[in-house]
Amino acid sequence: MVHPVFSVLISRPDLVVDHVAGYAALVQEEASSAGAHFARRAIAWGVVVLGLLVFAVLAGVAVMLGAMQGEFHWALVLVPGTALLIALLAWGVARRPPPAQAFAEVRAQLAADAQALRAIRARP
Repeated sequence: MVHPVFSVLISRPDLVVDHVAGYAALVQEEASSAGAHFARRAIAWGVVVLGLLVFAVLAGVAVMLGAMQGEFHWALVLVPGTALLIALLAWGVARRPPPAQAFAEVRAQLAADAQALRAIRARP
């Protein structure tokens, strides 16, 4: 006796192709939304690195200028502090976890298909 899935594969391959195409469209839709999140995180990590690098350079320049002039200016703190603040804000964005619902619809569809296959197998 042939399993019902194989009889459908042989008799109606167009249904299987449509089902696989539906899966491909669903995976592409889910991947694009998850990809946007990961791209945002990658850009944020780049801003963190760049902000920390700019902070280090400006802090070094501020220390040298402060040592040369001998008096305190708020600009020597505010300018490197701005770069550090930008880096910290980007770090907060970069640390956000990925959405918990990533590929949830694909998992639900696979579970529904597996349940349908088990129901077909259980039929005499």
